[in-house]
Amino acid sequence: MPQIMPPIGFGLWKIPREDTAATVLEAIRAGYRHFDSAADYGNEIETGQGIAQAISEGLVTRDELWITSKLWNTFHAPEHVEEACRKSQDDLGVEQLDLYLIHFPIALEYVPIETRYPPEWVHDPAANSGMKLAKVPLHATWAAMEALVDKGLVKQIGVCNYNTGLIHDLMSYARIAPAMLQVESHPFLTQEKLIRCAGAYGIPVTAFSPLGAQSYFELDMAQKEESVLGSAPVMVAAQAHGKTAAQVVLRWAVQRGTAVIPKTTKPERMRENLSIDDFELSQVEMAAISALNQDRRFNDPGMFAEAAFGTFHPIYD
Repeated sequence: MPQIMPPIGFGLWKIPREDTAATVLEAIRAGYRHFDSAADYGNEIETGQGIAQAISEGLVTRDELWITSKLWNTFHAPEHVEEACRKSQDDLGVEQLDLYLIHFPIALEYVPIETRYPPEWVHDPAANSGMKLAKVPLHATWAAMEALVDKGLVKQIGVCNYNTGLIHDLMSYARIAPAMLQVESHPFLTQEKLIRCAGAYGIPVTAFSPLGAQSYFELDMAQKEESVLGSAPVMVAAQAHGKTAAQVVLRWAVQRGTAVIPKTTKPERMRENLSIDDFELSQVEMAAISALNQDRRFNDPGMFAEAAFGTFHPIYD
């Protein structure tokens, strides 16, 4: 299997289940070898079908792919971590994951797989119960994640949506250091302190939602005018290099040292998002794009959990 995660991956969040298998197959045809999945996305079976078809057609071998999945909040208790991991493996049709991440630093009460899968955020939708928090410390969940590595179920483990305080805490007890920190980052949320903190510990960073608001329009979590793609520094750089605004933003992210996992179902966009290795932004262009930072977070449980599930549970100050 690849020892180094490809810096440009394919994000599977919000891809409709009925489109996922064909989308994954097309992405592999386009050249993607890194796929970012999660139990919560609800399309891991179809992702596995797309991967299996690509392998059967001889387009790729399993060893050429990097497959990431994530532990959902309801499986944080140590006795449920392996269960969740094996479910994702079965759905994806793989014997080993390249990377397995704690999806959120939020422990919710366990929901059996046979009761509802993926469990999502609400403990009992029929009873309109809202979120039900579980008293599971993150160190206990991490120890169970480490056991997955010991058993050979996953090659590497890491975390998502951790802040600097949680990173410091994790590094004080981790027997196996996290191989990845995945967080929201784009020119409107540059996360410079967090990325620098991770770097000091030798933890690579993957930026999700690297194009910013684009992923959130359909969810009514962002307004059209919040698109970074129309900002002056991005548009000027795009014109200077003969690239699209999206390519410039992705290039900015990779050039500053983060991996990216853009999402699209359009074949032409898939190829466009991969085609960012043939130009380099100048220091002036990089600084101008970084200066767009507004600390604008689109994926914030402190906002959407209360609005959608009636539970106020912030994880960012």
